[in-house]
Amino acid sequence: MARGDLKCRLDEAALEIVRLICAFFQLGEGAATKSAPSYSILIGMIYSCALGWVVQAMSSQKSVAEKMRHVLSEIFAGCRLDNLTVHLWDGTTWPDERPRAAVLALKHPDSLGRMFLPGTEVGLAEAYLRNDFDIEGDFEVAFEVGDFLLSRLDDWKKKLKLGGLLIRLPEGDESSIMQRAARELLPRIRGKRHSPQRDRRAVTFHYDVSNDFYQLWLDRGMVYSCAYFRTPNDHLDNAQEQKLDYICRKLRLRAGQRLLDIGCGWGALVIHAAKHFSVHTEGITLSEPQAEWARSRIGKAGLGSNAKIEVRDYRDIAATSESYDAIVSIGMAEHVGRERLPDYFAAAHRALKPGGVFLNQAIAEDVVARPGNLASCRGSFVENYVFPDGDTPPLPIMLRAAERSGFEIRDVENLREHYALTLRHWLRRLEEHHDSALRFVDEATYRVWRLYIAGAAHGFHRGCIAVHQTLLAKLDSSGQTKLPLTRDDWCARQPAM
Repeated sequence: MARGDLKCRLDEAALEIVRLICAFFQLGEGAATKSAPSYSILIGMIYSCALGWVVQAMSSQKSVAEKMRHVLSEIFAGCRLDNLTVHLWDGTTWPDERPRAAVLALKHPDSLGRMFLPGTEVGLAEAYLRNDFDIEGDFEVAFEVGDFLLSRLDDWKKKLKLGGLLIRLPEGDESSIMQRAARELLPRIRGKRHSPQRDRRAVTFHYDVSNDFYQLWLDRGMVYSCAYFRTPNDHLDNAQEQKLDYICRKLRLRAGQRLLDIGCGWGALVIHAAKHFSVHTEGITLSEPQAEWARSRIGKAGLGSNAKIEVRDYRDIAATSESYDAIVSIGMAEHVGRERLPDYFAAAHRALKPGGVFLNQAIAEDVVARPGNLASCRGSFVENYVFPDGDTPPLPIMLRAAERSGFEIRDVENLREHYALTLRHWLRRLEEHHDSALRFVDEATYRVWRLYIAGAAHGFHRGCIAVHQTLLAKLDSSGQTKLPLTRDDWCARQPAM
């Protein structure tokens, strides 16, 4: 090949790499920021790097697996791998053959490219959903390494170097992971964010997956929220019963009172309160399959005269002025959106009798920042695949909205350790029922829930997210609540289950 022809081919290849990397970074004319060089200098740097990569790629005689191991060494540079081994598609392992708690299994030569070239948390998650890689063993342990990898994607210099390494690896097929995911999995949700119509579609997307699917890995009562553990060895069924009883005691329910459960799920708390505390309970949900399941359970329990379930929006309870002695909402506020919290608390305040109490349990962003923020954040994996329009504002935002709606804050308890334990139970049960789950959902949907549950468990364990039970009171006309001076009754002996 003539020297001039070779130079032209090198230039063409380098320019193509520049184009790919610019797409990877979504660079445009406004790309310059205080933390990065100007646009023209950056492009020049990319071109120089790309030309070097092309020359090296054309001259390299290394096998694909050897190149992959080199890329792995660069990707994981500075990361402790005490608990993670990488298995390559050809049967070899990296960095050595020592057994570890978790295994990252790369399924084909293009696995790393599909994981990291999108340059986002969603791209990494979608590579897992499409089985470009798998996690074997302790999934939660793998998230420790995942945090390290996501932190590298937050650093533009490391991201540039990673892009260059990945481009040198063999290409896979030309179909787009992102396009396939958008076509097959992303919810068709339209309309104004947190309008009644859009909220109904968002809730339906998550909770209407399949009652049978949820039944495989939830407890016998189908409680889809944080359990309450007296010891780490408590069985999940017992821990969820303890949580239901703990909530009823915080509300200080008495026979004959009226209780409203906003976002009642499959009706576990409605049934528990009616059965063990002799209160008249009403539950509302936006999911018709949940409502049907709950009504069936109420009928079988012989509680039809004391418990009922309706498909209704929380905004509709405002018409029932001062009707309830107590209101509870467990894991529903995350669907409200922080901009709608004043409406949410105002609706509950109007529906509550003076002197009544409202227990609100909600997940919140906590004090420890997390790379990529897998558990929350708009545009994240969780919003795209698990909780469309979900929002987990920090506790102060939640409390401020409650106070401005007229509530007095009486108690706040953080149960994040309990949620980490709950999620580990769910993850283990889901994994044990993998084959059964595929009777109700496809493999990609199973992987969505496995990834979500493991990531959430890691987030609660590390303090990136928390879950707070907040007890709120509506003062009567004299400014009183009629609540006891102590919390001693919360710890009284539980009724027989």
